[in-house]
Amino acid sequence: MTAVAEESVLVLTNQFDATADSVVARLYDRGVPVFRCDTAEFPQELTMSATLEGGWGGNLDNGVRQLDLSSVRAVYYRRPEEFRLPDGMSEAERQFAAAQSRAGFLGVVASLPCLWINHPAREQQANYKPWQLRVAQDLGLNPPRSIITNDPADGRKFAADIGAPIITKSLGSPVDTVIVDPADFDDSVRLCAHLFQEWMDKAHEVRLTVVGSRFFAVEIHAGSDAALVDWRTDYASLTYRPTVVPESVRLRVRAFMRHFQLVFGAFDFVVTPEGAWRFLEVNANGQWHWIEQETGMPIARSIAELLEKGAGNEGR
Repeated sequence: MTAVAEESVLVLTNQFDATADSVVARLYDRGVPVFRCDTAEFPQELTMSATLEGGWGGNLDNGVRQLDLSSVRAVYYRRPEEFRLPDGMSEAERQFAAAQSRAGFLGVVASLPCLWINHPAREQQANYKPWQLRVAQDLGLNPPRSIITNDPADGRKFAADIGAPIITKSLGSPVDTVIVDPADFDDSVRLCAHLFQEWMDKAHEVRLTVVGSRFFAVEIHAGSDAALVDWRTDYASLTYRPTVVPESVRLRVRAFMRHFQLVFGAFDFVVTPEGAWRFLEVNANGQWHWIEQETGMPIARSIAELLEKGAGNEGR
């Protein structure tokens, strides 16, 4: 059994996360000890024993290496998968075991008093779109006019009041942005909450990746009609250009990060033909690796540097 050295970085993500791979590689280059695991490995391949003595102390053990929980300087919480439970369990047993594993494993790890990128509780809060839109509006980041409703009549009235095209996008899992015709709204709208927003004319969009106090902003220019509506639908048509964030936007984004206690955020903005930056959304665990590959921006290195420094350096 190999014990991981003191002052380690715990990386919680799935086995095939190329984005996390790039950060881990840079941590190794800097001589920073790393213990990487996935919540899916618990409880069958990963053992945890933690005792409450002035905080949770103990270890994680994957059968090859062992991590002293008191030695963790930072946690990189990327995209861990659901707990993988033994075959042959009844549905009731699986639900109980999964709930116990989530409360026990994540409860202990989430209590570690160290730097998190990002803490799962902070990430969950920030990824509620209605909440982030309200905060963005309060801070003057000028998000689009929006309605959340399951009433088709209210959706049609919103569109009539706007007097311009409207779009819809998912409130939860990523789904493409779609321009919608309010005349098509029917009783199926009542089946769940829907987010409708005004369509905003755009010169281009901006993906702003924030790591601590570092801002990596790149213009995204659409090369097709589909990409103009949602650039995620046609990556092959996109072109990228590094850009400078206006100081007024920078100050408001920093306030947004403080509000949700985030260390990392992937922000999307529309830049109008008049040059105004308008907030669309933030993903507190958004993808950024392709931006680094397209532009050479040192995002992985910046994340690794922050993880190496640990708690107290979030804004540096």
